[in-house]
Amino acid sequence: MDPLGIDGAWTFTPQVHLDDRGSFAEAFRGAEFAAALGYELNVAQVNCSVSRRGVIRGIHYADVPPGQGKFVMCAAGAVLDVVVDLRAGSPRFGQWEAVHLDDRGRRAVFVAEGLGHAFMALSEQATVLYLCTTAYAPGREHGVNPLDPAIAIDWPLNDAGGPVLSAKDADAPTLADALRAGALPNYDELRPLRPRS
Repeated sequence: MDPLGIDGAWTFTPQVHLDDRGSFAEAFRGAEFAAALGYELNVAQVNCSVSRRGVIRGIHYADVPPGQGKFVMCAAGAVLDVVVDLRAGSPRFGQWEAVHLDDRGRRAVFVAEGLGHAFMALSEQATVLYLCTTAYAPGREHGVNPLDPAIAIDWPLNDAGGPVLSAKDADAPTLADALRAGALPNYDELRPLRPRS
């Protein structure tokens, strides 16, 4: 597990075994994940999202507690996966990091509770799988507009087309509006999640 610059976000790059049949990779191993991060990923739900080129999904997050951690991988195609620090009071509040995920390298991203998550489909079609620590609960799920100029995510709009957003994501509040409304997770109330040394 390799940490990103935002506390609570890591990447994992598995060893991909190639031969004349194709490829094989162990996308997730619970014991190794827990040993590396000191955090047991209890999977409550697995989501499978298929998106066409230019679709942006997110920035999504859930109320904390309990929040919703996500282990995200691209099973087919390619996406730009984005983690946004939405934790009010965080030293990196409002900052984001992007990771290219595709079906070749099989890289994955872990997003801890309290962080925002979004992605954009870069290929003609992209299938994203994510292991979630809690099940979907409509009353606890929220979003911030992924095109908020204050966050200024560098979406590759010219390269991938789009943006194509759901009405819910297009109508989501800006980061400033969500902060004013008290709708964001609080950094000081979250359990610190750091890898074991």
